[in-house]
Amino acid sequence: MQNPTARLQAAVQKRRGATAAKANAAAAEKPTAPRLLSKSSAETVMASASLSTRALFKCGPKAFRNSHLHGYLKSVVSFPVSQASDSLYSPIRVVNRAYGSNLIVTALESRGLNTALSSTNGSLKVPERVTVLVIGGGGREHALCYALERSPSCDAVFCAPGNSGIAQSGDATCIPDLDITSSEAVISFCHNWGVGLVVVGPEAPLVAGLANDLVKAGIPTFGPSSEAAALEGSKDFMKKLCDKYNIPTAKYRTFTNPADAKQYVKDQGAPIVVKADGLAAGKGVVVAMTLDEAFEAIDTMLVEGSFGSAGSHVIIEEFLEGEEASFFALVDGETALPLESAQDHKRVGDGDVGPNTGGMGAYSPAPIVTEELKKKVMESIILPTVKGMAAEGCKFVGVLYAGLMIEKKSGLPKLIEYNVRFGDPECQVLMMRLESDLAQVLLAACQGELGKVSLTWSPELATVVVMASEGYPGVYKEGTVIKNLDEAEQVSPAVKIFHAGTAFDTDGNFVAAGGRVLGVTAKGKDIEEARAKAYDALDVVDWPEGFYRHDIGWRALKHRHMFAH
Repeated sequence: MQNPTARLQAAVQKRRGATAAKANAAAAEKPTAPRLLSKSSAETVMASASLSTRALFKCGPKAFRNSHLHGYLKSVVSFPVSQASDSLYSPIRVVNRAYGSNLIVTALESRGLNTALSSTNGSLKVPERVTVLVIGGGGREHALCYALERSPSCDAVFCAPGNSGIAQSGDATCIPDLDITSSEAVISFCHNWGVGLVVVGPEAPLVAGLANDLVKAGIPTFGPSSEAAALEGSKDFMKKLCDKYNIPTAKYRTFTNPADAKQYVKDQGAPIVVKADGLAAGKGVVVAMTLDEAFEAIDTMLVEGSFGSAGSHVIIEEFLEGEEASFFALVDGETALPLESAQDHKRVGDGDVGPNTGGMGAYSPAPIVTEELKKKVMESIILPTVKGMAAEGCKFVGVLYAGLMIEKKSGLPKLIEYNVRFGDPECQVLMMRLESDLAQVLLAACQGELGKVSLTWSPELATVVVMASEGYPGVYKEGTVIKNLDEAEQVSPAVKIFHAGTAFDTDGNFVAAGGRVLGVTAKGKDIEEARAKAYDALDVVDWPEGFYRHDIGWRALKHRHMFAH
């Protein structure tokens, strides 16, 4: 019987061969696509190239267990590269894969230059080469690694801790042993490996002050300071900012005494919303349709202390009726650059029933976010927030993720809450559609230069369907085997599977290691095509203990049908 290591290597070689074949086919159809060269071909290029340009050649590490790198020697070799007429910077770089010692060399031709320049309003600018470290290990971080790995100006992408799926995909080199709760450890890694940009994915390290320490150490970091991260870390802070700077949001009161909170609920009536003030892993919000549900939520937070210090204060908020939408904007402290719209599906079941989750699927763009509405959101919500934070002495640098309610009666947007990082799973569909050089865009945000940046997006629609462990968002079983992921991803070139919670078992199989496990993502010319491709891929995945919603994108379909008629 083939041993686990050999089986894993065989799977990797199969994936590598499929990836190379896909890239070669694309290159044959489109001359500007990246060209994959064998090691021998790369050596020939190096030997025969002129001395006119020098490039940095980073030799990847040897393979480690589970395709993760637990520490390896850094090897850098400069070699001459012939000057290409359609490129202003080194046309060859190594794409550092997390598995195996074989090298995959990518020739960056005019596609790389065009993509890079699209991020700088077309101005003739040599892109800054950068090595990036992504903090986190979920589906959002996998999507960021995927986009960064495609960035022409990105030399290498590290992800800490990452996960098995990120490592095997080759979208990043995973560093599972790096303690991301230790600023000292992260700073040391960045200095040792020449990291020129850190992208912090989750909210917890931001609230804890990781960005503060990295910036103090002189490391460009995309993510807000702990003071600015209070926009997500404390709903009471966010609400008070809204009051002070006239940002439209739901009427609210903050309580620490359960009796006072219950009396306010009685006075206001149901439905009503009860929120834990602090971070509660997406579970600290209860939309109470009855008074008893509201009372139970208050007791859970203030009496039982189920959310710890995060629930020591509760916000009682008016219930807003309408359609929710996610709105994202990159911020450099003073300037805000809106991203494309997206719409999440929070409820666990088809037809938006059951408890709230971290998100069961999403699509982009969201038809409800029209250009007119986008302008209103920027003028009434995003820009006042950016200016207000600066006035309060805590400039915001990072991504503002506004959860909006488009009110049914007025059609106007109101702010439900802020997140200070990319949404998950919205990030997956946004990164699938982004065509600009993400590394350069995020660097511009860190350097206060977003005013010089414009973004290019694919005109196609993208959708992601989340596969979760049976029982989520309640009690679920870990360690169940997931098969046929390579086959599912090969259903269409427009399909990409992002790993949110996977690991390897002793036999080299992918297993579930979380509640939300996979984000099966696809692009299409319209919502029907994108949905069809995603669900076709889902049909191939063999995971009896997993489940997913079957109606992701139903609001977009509804809008499309209304428009058609």
